[in-house]
Amino acid sequence: VVLQAVFNLLIPDHAADAFSPPRPGPRGRWDALAERLLGGLGRWDAEHFLFIAERGYVLEQSCAFLPLPAGVFMAAAYSESAFAVLAFGAMWQLERGHGWRSGMLFSLASGARANGLVNAGFFLYSRGKRLALQLQLGASRRKLPVLWKQVLGLASSAALMCAGIFLPFALFQYYAYVRFCGPGTGPGQAVPEALLQLARDKGYRVAGMGGEKPPWCSQRFPLVYSYVQDTYWNVGFLRYFELRQIPNFLLALPVTLLSSWAAWTYVSTNPRYCLTLGLERSKSEGRGKARDGFCGPAAFVYVVHATALLVFGFFCMHVQVLTRFLGCSSPILYWFSAHLLQEHEPLLWSTGTDDPTSGKPLVGKSPSSSGKGSSDNPIVRLLLNWRLLTPLSKSILGFFLGYWLLGLILHCNFFPWT
Repeated sequence: VVLQAVFNLLIPDHAADAFSPPRPGPRGRWDALAERLLGGLGRWDAEHFLFIAERGYVLEQSCAFLPLPAGVFMAAAYSESAFAVLAFGAMWQLERGHGWRSGMLFSLASGARANGLVNAGFFLYSRGKRLALQLQLGASRRKLPVLWKQVLGLASSAALMCAGIFLPFALFQYYAYVRFCGPGTGPGQAVPEALLQLARDKGYRVAGMGGEKPPWCSQRFPLVYSYVQDTYWNVGFLRYFELRQIPNFLLALPVTLLSSWAAWTYVSTNPRYCLTLGLERSKSEGRGKARDGFCGPAAFVYVVHATALLVFGFFCMHVQVLTRFLGCSSPILYWFSAHLLQEHEPLLWSTGTDDPTSGKPLVGKSPSSSGKGSSDNPIVRLLLNWRLLTPLSKSILGFFLGYWLLGLILHCNFFPWT
């Protein structure tokens, strides 16, 4: 927060062709002070969320941004932080076997971001895998007639969980339909003339202002979200593949390579497991000897989830948002980065070992830091020994640190870092 304030004061704002509504007035001296200190957090998508907080869903294009609850999770007014804490918490609860808690958190996550709907796949896979294993056990013990109750129970629980995940998104689509398509629905409050002029200049549709109904209102499934993404942001398959977007593809290149490498590593290590979708009961699983770590069977569904998001984001979205899109949706980026550091960074191996597979990660001082102050945190230890790191470790840590620092500098001054 302090750094964004410094960079926002030192660097003049870029004249970006982005949504910038008129500010509400009148403004006092404390408002001006808050704007100078915290204004860098209200750029790009944050402008939309702040506008919704002040005016509600007055403009049709605002419906691309689902309601954002205020909370301690966020610095800038973006939905990614709240979504991440809900989605990751739901994944953890599902791993612990707490299905209903997981379902509630996944449902809240889909109310924060539309890509939370994909998380229904975790429930479907969990229930499908359990069903497949029970069928295999039943077939081996010739108890297939007894399984129908278990099949029905798993199917009904999966259906209820998926319905709960889809419910917040469906309710928001219904709200938008009533707001923009229903008869006699006004904006709910007086719309300033400056805002109406902005809407006329930019071609924004204002709720309750008369005229023809939006085209999406007459669709069989009136989804405002997909219409707004298509109309206002030109989101669609290969639509972003233009020469002038090459800088944005370069911005997304590190996370694209890292995610692709993660998928390739997992598939090449577990080809049979991937071909059978993990639905075949292996001897190692039956004996409780399944492999742990990134390449273990438990990571399969997360790798599939991250790869699906990567492919969709790369070909169908504004590619510059791919880093935050994947970073808030999947733990694979962090798991695989840690896996690479553990496997290829000697400073993280146990003393006296040269093989990362036989050594254990250090929790105390590294061999190179004896006699110096050292931290129990392995990342801090690596940063303190930067010159001794392998090129791969420098690349991984440099990417995360560089993305954080450049994001602070560029985002708070309206440069293209969204």
